[in-house]
Amino acid sequence: MQQPAADLPLVAIDFEPPDTPDAMACLAAYFAELDRRFPGGFDPGAPVEALAGALAAEGHFLMARQGGRPVGCVALVPLEAGTGEIKRLWIDASVRGAGLSRRLMARMEDKARSLGLTRLVLDTNRTLLEAQTLYRRLGYREIGRYNDNPYADHFFEKGLA
Repeated sequence: MQQPAADLPLVAIDFEPPDTPDAMACLAAYFAELDRRFPGGFDPGAPVEALAGALAAEGHFLMARQGGRPVGCVALVPLEAGTGEIKRLWIDASVRGAGLSRRLMARMEDKARSLGLTRLVLDTNRTLLEAQTLYRRLGYREIGRYNDNPYADHFFEKGLA
């Protein structure tokens, strides 16, 4: 059940290593949801521990907690000079609709700016209509394919001032 923003108990957002047990639980929940929602399922290609380790080595991981319980995450991975990729945005169903995804994205965009990045890119699947809507509302514009992700149907970018 979704909670309106006014009813959402305090949610703490902070950076942490993606290979902690709670972070890996977030990633596992994200992958499980994609597996349920994508026609034909979803295979992340590697165990969650390996994917978390790769994020720890090259990226930044932001996690949201409510009462100590992980309820959301997002990652940023530098791609090339000036460009980073947003990955793994996930919000627990219990807190969806309260603006948490916008808060996570804003915080990660601030992190990208602090790293000197001037452009962010991301991809999403056609079944994730709410994600597409969110990205457009946040100022991301659709672009051509920039990677070989077999699950991605839509590609977006945003310039950072």
